[in-house]
Amino acid sequence: MNTFKIGHIEIGDNCKPFVIAEMSGNHNQSLDRALELVDAAAEAGAHALKLQTYTADTITMKGAFTITDENSLWKGKELHDLYKMAYTPWEWHEAIFNRAKENGMLAFSSPFDETSVDFLETLNVPVYKIASFENTHHPLLKKVAKTGKPVIVSTGVSTLEDIQDSVKVLRDNGCENLILLKCTSTYPATPENTNLNTIPEMKKIFGCTIGLSDHTMGIGASVAAIALGARVIEKHFTLRRADGGVDSAFSLEPEELKSLVVETERAFLSLGKVFIGIQEAEKKSLQFKRSIYVAEDIKAGEVISEENIRVIRPALGLAPKYYDSIIGKSVKKDLKKGTPLSMDDLK
Repeated sequence: MNTFKIGHIEIGDNCKPFVIAEMSGNHNQSLDRALELVDAAAEAGAHALKLQTYTADTITMKGAFTITDENSLWKGKELHDLYKMAYTPWEWHEAIFNRAKENGMLAFSSPFDETSVDFLETLNVPVYKIASFENTHHPLLKKVAKTGKPVIVSTGVSTLEDIQDSVKVLRDNGCENLILLKCTSTYPATPENTNLNTIPEMKKIFGCTIGLSDHTMGIGASVAAIALGARVIEKHFTLRRADGGVDSAFSLEPEELKSLVVETERAFLSLGKVFIGIQEAEKKSLQFKRSIYVAEDIKAGEVISEENIRVIRPALGLAPKYYDSIIGKSVKKDLKKGTPLSMDDLK
């Protein structure tokens, strides 16, 4: 598969994982906290920081819906109020993006309507992210695709046909560099409903870079996703879950984000290539395998028995596979206890 760049970072199957720290609404309506989140994400080693660009009025309307699901983190909240609490003021975007750049980190956003794309274009974002709940919003997909920039799409709450339709819309409208994220749109998601084995299948079907938008607790799912072929990881991020916030319950704290960056890269590097044999790096360790040694003094002409040889470390003598075949054979010369046995010692 082809590689491409998002900003200065190369993306592709043979590239190190691209880790996105999703701020979402965890700034808790404080710009100072938002900037602190940027600094913490950069310190943890995240490659990019992501925002969400909408207002309550561009995403829903007052009185449209109240969440009644008993298991929802947001039960009892009206959607309009929730989004009003969670949104990132548009006038903050430039300061947040600039802080990310100062830290050597990319910054971009998920637009939720066409006006937010126009706004993000003024900030020259390097990539666009389409949220799961927007991935069938074809007018938005067309608008984003026509920018010519790479597009990342989460695939939560979608049928295969939904995803195929969305990919076609994007590609037909100019999107050449596409990343699809396996995603389970429950908050938090459980390991049991994450279904990471879908990742290789998605790669086969769509022929593009695959990643994971991970709403599970911890980093285990993300590390496993890398082993299955994911090369982009998106994870919600906060300073302290105890501080609260719309997404704080399933967000990583700074030390956890740092572990995510380290361990996903470690998982990627450990994949290596198909190789069965002794690696160059292992050759010094060969001596710590076992071999056949003389366990008691043996006179010339005497026979080898289970009493006068042993299989011990180091591997300076005959390999243990010869043990049975040399029992009963006589030796050519005197052999002292502690001598590694060789074929040249046998008649």
